[in-house]
Amino acid sequence: MKRLKMMLSPDQADSDLGWGQSDAESVLNDLKVGCLSDEPMEGEGKTRSLAQPTLSREEKRRRRRATAKYRSAHATRERIRVEAFNVAFAELRKLLPTLPPDKKLSKIEILRLAICYISYLNHVLDV
Repeated sequence: MKRLKMMLSPDQADSDLGWGQSDAESVLNDLKVGCLSDEPMEGEGKTRSLAQPTLSREEKRRRRRATAKYRSAHATRERIRVEAFNVAFAELRKLLPTLPPDKKLSKIEILRLAICYISYLNHVLDV
């Protein structure tokens, strides 16, 4: 598609514009583009962009994550996730036999004890 310029240079003829060869929609699009800049367009030399540069998906994600609203919402979601995680460990801890029964165990100790207890129960069922 041929790009139009808003102002004709003295050596440019009207026949160079291609008005008779384009439909109305392409002419309007060309006029919109021509109104933004009277410098040469893409494919004709230098390009001048008035619009913001397009951002990559990662750049958009970084900008969105930088907002206070996003950080606050993320912190809230993370607190809820950690709380649910801790509740699940507490429930698992209640199901495991230990001496003394109220002994405080770390998360890794709870997991290791659960593995041993499940193995023991499997052994008891197999015998």
